[in-house]
Amino acid sequence: MTSDVLLVGCGDLGAAVGLRLADLGHDVLALRRDAARVPAPLVGRSVDLTAAAPDLSDVRPRLVVVALTARPRTEEAYRAVYVDGMARALDALPSPPERAVLVSSTAVHPSHDLPDLEDETVPAAPSDGPGEMLLAAEEAFHARVPHGTVLRLSGLYGGSSTRLLDQVREGRVTDPHRWTNRIHRTDAAAAVVHLLTMPGQPEGLYLGTDDEPAQLGDVTAHLASLTGSPAPPPADPAQGHGKRLSNARLRTTGWAPTYPTYREGYAGLTS
Repeated sequence: MTSDVLLVGCGDLGAAVGLRLADLGHDVLALRRDAARVPAPLVGRSVDLTAAAPDLSDVRPRLVVVALTARPRTEEAYRAVYVDGMARALDALPSPPERAVLVSSTAVHPSHDLPDLEDETVPAAPSDGPGEMLLAAEEAFHARVPHGTVLRLSGLYGGSSTRLLDQVREGRVTDPHRWTNRIHRTDAAAAVVHLLTMPGQPEGLYLGTDDEPAQLGDVTAHLASLTGSPAPPPADPAQGHGKRLSNARLRTTGWAPTYPTYREGYAGLTS
């Protein structure tokens, strides 16, 4: 095949990355359980990475993106997909790629109530089995692609996701004082493509999040005002708890979010 990009996983985010790369002139091969769900002009290949290694003997991609999805959120499912499945795909490549990005999660970061924003220098400390498997996947990825880049994304929103809006409309908001971190799917996809195509070699780890950590009560109050929903419990900065993340390292590469805060990001999601 002539594909110069391989997507290991092609869900909502992987497909968005692939379509951006296709717009830049790349030929993209996407691995997914059901290749019929891979959007054109991407080329799909049906693969169940939890069951067997794929045959990739006919591809030599310059760029690789690992953007997998595991369900349910259990240690077993995350090990099968993120650790074992990813390893099967990368081990099947005939030659190492020039660049590779693994999409991971800020779930591997500890939930410390630190006075300053957390960055990539804060040691990972997963709090549950799925988080431990994500960290194991990062280690396995770097063992196979030492020059690769891990992008830890905070909470994804946008697209068809209406979970938080539904909670606001139904009055199911809890823990308004908790600090939250998020990134719009559009900005997450742009970050992956940027790290694959930027001038110069990217570093091995970046946090992908927007410009403003926000307490959940502030976010839900904003959504309630946009949708005419009942006002949720208010946030109190004095009672704020949880992690607050910084995107400073990613921004120094030239990436900037189109949706710098939840205000811009949710503006078009309330109709």
